Amino acid sequence: MTNLAHYASSHVGTGPTWSECVDAVVAQISTPPSSSLGFVYWTDALAADSEQILVALREKLGVEQWVGTVGLGVCGNTSVHFDEPAISVLLVELSESDFRVFPPVVTTAAELPEAIKAWQDEHQSHLALVHADQNSATLDSAISSLAASGSGLFLLGGIGSSRGDCPQIANQVVSGGVSGAFFSPNVAVVTRLSQGCSPIGRTRTVTAGTRNIIQELDDRPALDVFKEDIGEVLARDLRRVAGYIFAGFQVPGSDTGEYLVRNLTGIDPESGAMAVGELVAPGDKLMFCRRDPQTAVQDMQRMLSDLGKMSDGRTVRAGIYVSCLARWPNQFDPPDLELTLIREQFGDIPVAGFFANGEISNDRLYGYTGVLTLFF
Repeated sequence: MTNLAHYASSHVGTGPTWSECVDAVVAQISTPPSSSLGFVYWTDALAADSEQILVALREKLGVEQWVGTVGLGVCGNTSVHFDEPAISVLLVELSESDFRVFPPVVTTAAELPEAIKAWQDEHQSHLALVHADQNSATLDSAISSLAASGSGLFLLGGIGSSRGDCPQIANQVVSGGVSGAFFSPNVAVVTRLSQGCSPIGRTRTVTAGTRNIIQELDDRPALDVFKEDIGEVLARDLRRVAGYIFAGFQVPGSDTGEYLVRNLTGIDPESGAMAVGELVAPGDKLMFCRRDPQTAVQDMQRMLSDLGKMSDGRTVRAGIYVSCLARWPNQFDPPDLELTLIREQFGDIPVAGFFANGEISNDRLYGYTGVLTLFF
């Protein structure tokens, strides 16, 4: 395995303009970095300046290869920044034979350049860190096709978030689809996601449903089962469940108990049916989940503990953290609490990341989650 022992550092720059943000990043670096790859995340206040940001980072830091995207918020080390110009940068040293930056895949992995496909095949790439355009209409197909493009390929990352254009960087400023970097098995990483919810009740089976409407769970009216699981107090006033109770769909084949959290979008008291923010079919497994600040923190701590065990005594050199927009500030107060929890578990490691419009783990698009990836 390749370690990042020679160099890994992260820096956050703020200021009134994009150039002052870049200068603030550069000012924190006392000696020129010996880095082969840079990750960069910038707030949407700077979206129109993406070209200038990339050019300036290359010129001032001497790092040629970059991947990243825009977010309504960015994070790094100990700070979180929303609604102000800010740039978060992570610099790592890897063998250049152990990664390849790839341009956007809009619909299928067949769109990848032949040279990238050849590198994938030769190196049996096991991991890709990816960024996606929130304005792309074909993200689901692009993500699933990209995940299937290599044997055992695991995707991680997130969808950029912006009030307008949603640029990405993949060695140049790009838009549309999913872009990022493939890594060879020589690059040692572990990754996990925090759901931000805790299950209530037991796992249920959809026994009648179509499109996004669940008519029956376990051969009973869905609403009856829902009321039973959430308890008498909430069942008496269903208006209180909005933004608090969600449907968690079991991920087939997951060995870590992962589930896709989706909104409850409607209730029909007469028929007993429920509408959810997901297409359903008979046989689907789900459980209802509670989402509040306490459960979000507890689940984050559980995820970090799992990653600590997976690290198996190895030194963590750097981290990329992608958190859902819906987690901040509703679930974590103060705003830097997620970063504080990471540091409590792993110490003063370099971390960069952004707040996403959806998170990507393996071959699926999640919501309300935090995805942490650690490099050794």
